[in-house]
Amino acid sequence: MGTVSHQLSGTGFVIGDGHYVVTNHHVVTTALDKKVKSGRVVFVPKGKRAEIIPIEQIFTDEEHDIAIVKIGKALPAVNMVAADTIIDDGEDIAITGFPIGGILGLYAATHKGIVAAYTPNIIAAQNSQQLSEQFLQHIRNPFMVYQLDIVAYPGNSGSPVYLAGSGKVIAVINKVFVKETKESAITSPSGITYAVPISHVYALAKKHNIL
Repeated sequence: MGTVSHQLSGTGFVIGDGHYVVTNHHVVTTALDKKVKSGRVVFVPKGKRAEIIPIEQIFTDEEHDIAIVKIGKALPAVNMVAADTIIDDGEDIAITGFPIGGILGLYAATHKGIVAAYTPNIIAAQNSQQLSEQFLQHIRNPFMVYQLDIVAYPGNSGSPVYLAGSGKVIAVINKVFVKETKESAITSPSGITYAVPISHVYALAKKHNIL
């Protein structure tokens, strides 16, 4: 028998009838190794052991970095706020995910923070060479995101952001502000995290008759 290895790319949460998992577009579109037999699956956390469920279909919204994957087994779904809900600055929130992957087993970690701002999705270019047409178009047509005062790590991509009081999901973690190098996101996290509002999950789900 050959060696079987798994790589955790991010976190997700279940919606709808339990057969759909929300995560980031960038989590499910990372290139697979063509030299080996590989596929995309959902890991269901059970400590040192995890149930593995193959992904049957992927629906994506690249612009807003949202993806919904379909699986063959129903899992418990989360509750979400209404699609048009906007959360005020200073609101207590929490995130739950797998910040360091599955090295020690799938043990979810929860971090608490606040909504810092509801702001346009714009990150300034570091130099003039980064002023591409795509970047300029992005500035012309920004969409609103939540800036969070909370520490998140690469494995938190796709994590649900939920109200600390009710547990209702308001957004999806999609990036962190990196002060220096990509590696410093783990060794020296900035504590500034961005999340895509749940309205874009509703829109993608409606487009494919999921909700």
